[in-house]
Amino acid sequence: MAIQVGDKAPDFELKDNHGRTVKLSDFRGEKNVVLLFYPFAFTGVCTGELCALRDNLPKFVNDDTQLLAVSNDSIHTLRVFAEQEGLEYPLLSDFWPHGDASRAYGVFDEDKGCAVRGTFIIDKEGVVRWTVLNGLPDARDLNEYVKALDTL
Repeated sequence: MAIQVGDKAPDFELKDNHGRTVKLSDFRGEKNVVLLFYPFAFTGVCTGELCALRDNLPKFVNDDTQLLAVSNDSIHTLRVFAEQEGLEYPLLSDFWPHGDASRAYGVFDEDKGCAVRGTFIIDKEGVVRWTVLNGLPDARDLNEYVKALDTL
C-alpha cells in the first residue's frame, strides 16, 4: 500500500546520477520535496515527464522546493540519461538493494521489477501533503504538482 497524505515520509539514502549520496532527511527543515518515482530511464512516457519537469524547473527546484526523481535504474544509466536529456536535477538510483525506497513508499511493482508512477509532495517537516499514483503507461499532470506546492 502506498504512503498516504498525512504520513511521515520514509527516509532513504540513495546515490544520484553523479554518485553522490542523497538522503531525504537532509531536506527536513529546509525545503519541501517533490519526490517522483518513475519506471525506467529512456522510455517514452518517463522521458516526456522528466523533460516537462526540466522545462518548468524553477517551479520545482528553488529556495523552497527540491525535486528528486527516483527509478530502479543504475547510476550509470541515469548519468547518461541526464546528460542526453539535459536534466539538471537529481536522478536517484533505487537499483540496489533493488527497489528498497520504492517498496518503502508502496510503489514497487514486484511483477515488473520497477516503480509505478508515484509522486509525493513532502513538506519541510517530512510529512506527505499530496500524492498521486498512475499506472505504468499513464503520464502525470505536473500542473497538479504546482497546485499542491502552492498550498504549502
